[in-house]
Amino acid sequence: MVKKVKKWYPQGGRSLGWHKDDSQTTRLRNAVKARRGNELKAARGLQALSNVTVDAETKRKAKADAKILYARHRKQK
Repeated sequence: MVKKVKKWYPQGGRSLGWHKDDSQTTRLRNAVKARRGNELKAARGLQALSNVTVDAETKRKAKADAKILYARHRKQK
């Protein structure tokens, strides 16, 4: 009997409004706005995107944006 593998990342999750073709300020603004102003949740979403994507440009930009949002969150505390 073969077990079906269950993916850890939910398919069809909430959209971040994030597009790799936008400028960095627009990407960050859209990601935070999609998470109702919560920078930590936006950073986690971008980090998850960075971890699951196979596109090198998306991976690089999502990781960089997540880093910025994590730093902003730490600065607020």
